Amino acid sequence: MRVAVLTVGDEILAGDTVNTNATWLATQVDERGGSVRRILTVPDDRSVIAETVRDWHAAFDAVVVTGGLGHTPDDVTMDAVAAALDRDLAVDDEIRDRIREKAREFAAKNPELTDEYDLEMDLDAAATLPAGSRPLLTDAGWAPGCVVENVYVLPGIPEETKATFAVVADEFGGDAVAETLYTPAPEGALGGVLEGVHERFDVAVGSYPGRDGGPGRLKVTGTDPNAVADAAAWLRDRVEVVDSDEE
Repeated sequence: MRVAVLTVGDEILAGDTVNTNATWLATQVDERGGSVRRILTVPDDRSVIAETVRDWHAAFDAVVVTGGLGHTPDDVTMDAVAAALDRDLAVDDEIRDRIREKAREFAAKNPELTDEYDLEMDLDAAATLPAGSRPLLTDAGWAPGCVVENVYVLPGIPEETKATFAVVADEFGGDAVAETLYTPAPEGALGGVLEGVHERFDVAVGSYPGRDGGPGRLKVTGTDPNAVADAAAWLRDRVEVVDSDEE
């Protein structure tokens, strides 16, 4: 499965928020045998989100969009996804009732907040999804996610992202396999052996320098487990390899 990840938020682009969602999602997809081919962060701009989703919807097996959900004016992601896929927006009555009840429970548990602040929520806005989409509901937060065609829309708060992704995680399987080798050899000394493995095996090999004095990594990836294993064995015969716990 070829996957693209789109994170939405002015706060990410300003450096106010660290984009942990993209890294976490890429890891989850990779562990399930999928392959993330694009990661991009865009502002809270309806037209930019819609244009990107429209292009990626046709180019990838799945598009994961995080952030920009809710009921405030800067939450434009649902509207943008609907526009990208030429769908109307519709209020989901069941979700609206669910959010209303959750708001009541919150008020009952936090009277000091409701006494001090006028907590207003646009229930219709919070419960609006692209028409015909599949809602993704969890107890982790307020804003629901959804699936519409091959586009998965998740909340941006990391805890809510993880909880919502768990609902659809089984849909991100693939046939990619990988094996990682650790080596103290400097990257500049690996050019010849990396060319050799590319010539002999139908695999991809990524070379990543070590950090903080640790060994570097050689990650062998492919769709044929035997080819990956053979390529890794070929590398072990030609490159000094150390245990991962020496990382």
